[in-house]
Amino acid sequence: MRRLLIANRGEIAVRIIRACRDEGITAIAIYADSDRDALFVHMADEAYPLEGETSGETYLDIPKIIAIASKARTDAVHPGYGFLSERADFAEAVERAGLIWIGPEPRVIEALGDKIEARRIAEAVGAPLVAGTPGPVGSGSEALAFARENGLPIAIKAAFGGGGRGMKVAWRLEEVQELYDSAVREAETAFGRGECFIEQFLDRPRHVEAQILADRHGRVKVLGTRDCSLQRRNQKLVEEAPAPFLTDEQRDRIHDSARRICAHAGYSGAGTVEYLLSANGTISFLEVNTRLQVEHPVTEETTGIDLVRAMIRVAEGAHLADETVPAPRGHAIEFRINAEDPGRGFLPTPGPVEVWEAPSGPGVRLDSGVAAGSVVPGSFDSLMAKLIVTGATRQEALARAARALAEFRIEGVASVLPFDRAVVQAKDFCGEDADFRVHTRWIETDFAETLAKTLTPHKRITPAETSALLRFPVEIDGRRHEIALPAGLLSTLPQNGGQSPSPAENPAEEGALSAPVAGTLTLWLVGDGEEVTAGDVVAVIEAMKMETRVEAPHAGRLHHVTEAGMTVTYDETIGRVE
Repeated sequence: MRRLLIANRGEIAVRIIRACRDEGITAIAIYADSDRDALFVHMADEAYPLEGETSGETYLDIPKIIAIASKARTDAVHPGYGFLSERADFAEAVERAGLIWIGPEPRVIEALGDKIEARRIAEAVGAPLVAGTPGPVGSGSEALAFARENGLPIAIKAAFGGGGRGMKVAWRLEEVQELYDSAVREAETAFGRGECFIEQFLDRPRHVEAQILADRHGRVKVLGTRDCSLQRRNQKLVEEAPAPFLTDEQRDRIHDSARRICAHAGYSGAGTVEYLLSANGTISFLEVNTRLQVEHPVTEETTGIDLVRAMIRVAEGAHLADETVPAPRGHAIEFRINAEDPGRGFLPTPGPVEVWEAPSGPGVRLDSGVAAGSVVPGSFDSLMAKLIVTGATRQEALARAARALAEFRIEGVASVLPFDRAVVQAKDFCGEDADFRVHTRWIETDFAETLAKTLTPHKRITPAETSALLRFPVEIDGRRHEIALPAGLLSTLPQNGGQSPSPAENPAEEGALSAPVAGTLTLWLVGDGEEVTAGDVVAVIEAMKMETRVEAPHAGRLHHVTEAGMTVTYDETIGRVE
């Protein structure tokens, strides 16, 4: 393997580039228009444009990526996480092109990526499971029937999803239909398929997972546990390894069932088996992620194993030395540094990174996809970087984390740093006297009042608009080439005798319904001309892979200004309530 194409972006692309350098492999990047000045593009040995802006036009366009891989004479493809990383058809396309796929075999991705089939495999090997539907349900009414029969809360989950997207938890019967519809929409947007199944959701559970590494010769090794309970909207914010406050019996059961699930499926490469752990000690299998996880660095720090390099070597046919679970070396905690405003309910906030002063010192690692001067686009995930802090004990890791978070300075775009600083001071999370009270809804429930008192909203900023590119052919030395220039370039040239027109003032209109975030207006929930009351949810905007609901500012009659499916900018008027 000499030339590797990275079918991803951001910090994970940077992480894979560094692994390639350590392995002596040429790293080849691909990029969307808004990523043309991104850190990973500059770091790669070669970079090729995807000529588009949306995920569908770029990082999800399989034929386009395969064509670039062929053009760049690559030997292998690493999918990172998200996007196409768990798509069996992409793995098949890579292999049909004669390239090495760095991940499990397509049939394994298909089997474990289907959450229904994954449950069957888990049941076959005796893994712990809660009640669930035997297959996808066809409507919200079927979901409601399951809730009435089995009780609340229920989890509505995308059958072909992952990463918390396409998953909704219903706590009341009257919200089941709406949440089912929302889960289907998210699943179709993120994964191209909207099928969802239902299962019981354990109240106030912890999220615990096992990292596995398997070779292509039948050997499966469990590399320990992680706790990923600190979540909001089913998206992880803080992770740590090993998972604290487990009994030996719980840890052994998780290790053993994870190994048996992956061995039964014929797994190879790096993967994660996820579980829920209720307050009364009940363990239930959740899913298998057939890819590298965002939180893989905490396992690397506590095992000394470079998981990205290990994936490359497994793909080349290397053998694992043994199946022994390694004893953890100290404790590591990871903080996802997202471009979100915790003072506004973790609202995604794309925009410019004006100041980026990262911490350093003993036990501090930063995996970053941005630097000072970067722009976080609104088209993709909000993750900017990951801060990983390691100590000999959990207490030392927490102390170092508080120091590192205090040093970290980000200005311009909003970030979750104020939340992180608050959470490392919280007694529930610190687990004083082994009293660890964190669960998957802790942020939205137990910690919500503390956050409301602690955090102030970040100042509103208008995200820097990413100018589209104009592409046109030129001929140089008899050969055809393509030139790309920002579409707004000509508009910056002086006009009207050298005078540049001043921007027009656009005061907010009374009753204007403004977009709280830049993104795609995916759905109007209230028809044009219908009556609404103050606080009614009237529209849904999808931004940075999350749905943001838009509420009516007051009672009146709603008039649509923007059609569903259109891209909107922050604070743009999408409707009016008269």
